[in-house]
Amino acid sequence: MQQPSAREEILQKLKAAPKQSVSPRPEIPLLSELAMTQEEMIHRFTERLVEETGIVYRVPNNQEALEKLAEIARAEGLKKVMVSTDDVVAALDLPAWGKKYDVIIMTPKDFPHRESFRDAVFNEVQAGITGADFAVAESGTLGLIHNKDQARLVSLAPILHIAIVPVERMNPIYERVVDRVFDNPQTFPSQFIFITGPSMTGDIQGVLFKGMHGPRKVIVILVG
Repeated sequence: MQQPSAREEILQKLKAAPKQSVSPRPEIPLLSELAMTQEEMIHRFTERLVEETGIVYRVPNNQEALEKLAEIARAEGLKKVMVSTDDVVAALDLPAWGKKYDVIIMTPKDFPHRESFRDAVFNEVQAGITGADFAVAESGTLGLIHNKDQARLVSLAPILHIAIVPVERMNPIYERVVDRVFDNPQTFPSQFIFITGPSMTGDIQGVLFKGMHGPRKVIVILVG
């Protein structure tokens, strides 16, 4: 009689072994960030972004946000800026603000051709002003959904990026933001980016350098 192979012997033992129920998976403890209050999230966001050399201001309402923008424009010598037309920025009526403070306000819609828009955003304007769809407290990160009202280059091309962020858009962790953006395949955005402070690269001899491929400075105005 032919003896079973080692493989067959092992399989027979496995089949003959008594069945045991699988132990339930233990509960995963909640991240401490998920228990943060809104004020704690704002504090964590500010702390983390400042660590990345970003700048954060907190104002109570849109009127104060416009006044803070005026302070920034004076300090940075801004005379020409590109702004998105997302809901946050649209509510500020920046064209009227620009006339008051002698700042030329342009939007991507002012340019009939993509080439002329690219030339302006790279070579003419001194800053880009956008809203933000999300802010992530755990890392001081902005989340921007890009569409016809939020052109990607407005936040990425100028040397200064100013983001206006309502405090109710603060989220504790990345996963919450990703779930909200991609929970419905029918509404996936064409582009979505996370921004944590000024642009940075380590391509040059492995030395970290900020501002190589994008904004050298990021300023966030938290509203609310």
